[in-house]
Amino acid sequence: MREASKTNLVRPLDFSKKYLSGRVLDIGAGGDLVCTWAESFDVDKGDANTIDKYFEPETFDSIHSSHCLEHMINPVSALAGWWSILKRGGFLILVVPDEDLYEQTIWPSAFNSDHKSTFRLDKPTSWSLLSYELRSMCENLPNSEIVSAEIQDSNYDHSLRFPSGIAYKKRKPLHVKWSLSVAKRIPIVGWRAKRFLQRRLVKHGFAVDQTAGDALAQIQIIVRKMA
Repeated sequence: MREASKTNLVRPLDFSKKYLSGRVLDIGAGGDLVCTWAESFDVDKGDANTIDKYFEPETFDSIHSSHCLEHMINPVSALAGWWSILKRGGFLILVVPDEDLYEQTIWPSAFNSDHKSTFRLDKPTSWSLLSYELRSMCENLPNSEIVSAEIQDSNYDHSLRFPSGIAYKKRKPLHVKWSLSVAKRIPIVGWRAKRFLQRRLVKHGFAVDQTAGDALAQIQIIVRKMA
């Protein structure tokens, strides 16, 4: 899904200069590094749940992680380990799915069965029993200063969010898949026909993963480690 590349499109032009200078570690990047000079740390390198076993304390000037924290067994413990290898004065940039935009009240996750927790921003309560409030998590890190925190929903159609009170249907029948495939192939107006069908299908229990396309459904938070 190349989430880092999609997120970079909505970041300011000076984002890299401000937050990704020096030695950068990109946790869970796969082949989609946030910048060309970042070092990747993924499953082929080790376990991000215990990343402090692989690096000395205060090794990196910047740590970036996009859509990885939700896969951690214990996100609080994992985040503490990530924080420990960040230098004083450095920046931690976290991007995680927003539980309302991505999971859409469906749990276990309809779109990624490996998600172990959900995240929210500035909401005191949640429909999810495994929800973490991201700002509070980061404020609890020692010597932390929140630089910015925002929900990013670029290209997200809120009319396609799964409505509450409707039973989620896990499998789409063949005729539903066929209808969507035909609709998007209609010349010129194909995307409108597909969107019309999706709105009808959502009301009948079929959730839509808009992030499979160009939409964002996430939270980004930037935290500075104070000297």
